Amino acid sequence: MEACIFCKIVKGEIPCEKIYEDEDVISFLDIGPVSKGHALVVTKEHYETLLDVPEKLEKAILNAVKKVARAQSSVLGNDGFNVLFNNKKVAGQVVPHVHAHVIPRKANDGIRFEWIPRKYPGDEMKEYGNNLRKFL
Repeated sequence: MEACIFCKIVKGEIPCEKIYEDEDVISFLDIGPVSKGHALVVTKEHYETLLDVPEKLEKAILNAVKKVARAQSSVLGNDGFNVLFNNKKVAGQVVPHVHAHVIPRKANDGIRFEWIPRKYPGDEMKEYGNNLRKFL
């Protein structure tokens, strides 16, 4: 993808604060961090969403996420971390290139990822479960 900003970062056409790289992925600090040390793990090949990533790269992404999270915890002393994949615009994906956000967290940091829990009426939960199991 010629216009993809992450592809340009992977090619070295746009600078980044790289913190990790292997043959499949690159990780760099987010330019608009939610917290200090917020990093992205990006596939070197262009795939739009997590559903597009071939199985052989899934392990590489998760291994890099774990390495980055361990480094953040050791270096930054954070109390925890979030790993977030936004897939498609409606889910908050801004750059249409699969990437994981690894966000260091500290107690009382004021960061909130909130949603409103809802309930299934009647037997609707059972229906959803049955339909999903049939597909899987």
